[in-house]
Amino acid sequence: MAKRKLSHQQRRRIAAMHQERRQKAADQTQQQAGEGLAEESEGIDLPGLVMAHYGQQLAIRPLSPGSENEEIRCHARANIDPLVTGDRVVWRRGDDNRGIVLAREPRDSVLKRPDNFGNLKPVAANIDRMLVVIAPLPEPHDNLIDRYLAAAEISGIEPVLVLNKQDLMNPARHRQLDPMLARYRVLGYQVLAVSADGEPQHEAGMETLRGALQGHTSVLAGQSGVGKSSLVQQLLPEESLRIGDLSEAGKGTHTTTTARLYSLAGGGSLIDSPGIREFGLWHITAQELAWGFVDIRPLAGMCRFRNCSHLNEPGCALDEAQEQGKLSPERLNSFRRILRDMASQQARGLTPPSA
Repeated sequence: MAKRKLSHQQRRRIAAMHQERRQKAADQTQQQAGEGLAEESEGIDLPGLVMAHYGQQLAIRPLSPGSENEEIRCHARANIDPLVTGDRVVWRRGDDNRGIVLAREPRDSVLKRPDNFGNLKPVAANIDRMLVVIAPLPEPHDNLIDRYLAAAEISGIEPVLVLNKQDLMNPARHRQLDPMLARYRVLGYQVLAVSADGEPQHEAGMETLRGALQGHTSVLAGQSGVGKSSLVQQLLPEESLRIGDLSEAGKGTHTTTTARLYSLAGGGSLIDSPGIREFGLWHITAQELAWGFVDIRPLAGMCRFRNCSHLNEPGCALDEAQEQGKLSPERLNSFRRILRDMASQQARGLTPPSA
């Protein structure tokens, strides 16, 4: 059953109530920290973190002192917008070690993807780093990489390129991939070379990757077959066994079907979700796409015509930048290909939300 629509006054009242609960939870947590006490009693508003969804229930990690290693199953109040993994919330413990989520904290970032009906749905929140994973096989294409980079930039998330499966590299593949990766380094993107095969000669690369994850909430993105699951197993060796057991079970309330947040041993968190790994860009506008290309961003408003489509129109600043060597032909071609794909998809009825 669809949720009823709220009036503007009702939304304002709910927002004010949530803000009051957030402040109350913050004050109580500060008091507990000063007294050196862990949360024990019922009826206290407390801060928490959404770790995963289990059907209609949420797995909440308490963030109050002394309770950080717990995980409490909670239901959410009906007046709260849908919650996703990574959301910071205010919750209250109830009977039988269960709880209820009372409010959601403001999000620093949210990663969305369109569903089968063209509606944008949040997938994960408060992410600050996206690992765009590629590999020698399947052969990477800069247009696909550019789509992930643009999606991260538009969402306010820092992207990091990860070249996995170093064990498959050979001279021919170096000649193919090195120039492409160099273009991204010139743009300021960090590029890491790793291999998740567990061999000692590749441990240095994995250690560099672990260092890049410290202090961040990260997600994995990339096409099928690049070794994302192998990377998760290497980064979370203890969790990978439990993940396998849950997948083998195949059903039941303890099987997670959406994004799951894991704590990394060296600090930081990793959100793993098939919904994050692959997504399109048809739901954004041409202006947003230009913003998502860091080398095109400063050029988009410099064309001769104010409404330039950037598709081979006279006086287009992108063509001039390419001729002057300020914009690579590969990036310009990739940008225009995405623009054409967006136009084709939107012509079939898939329109951006702002349209």
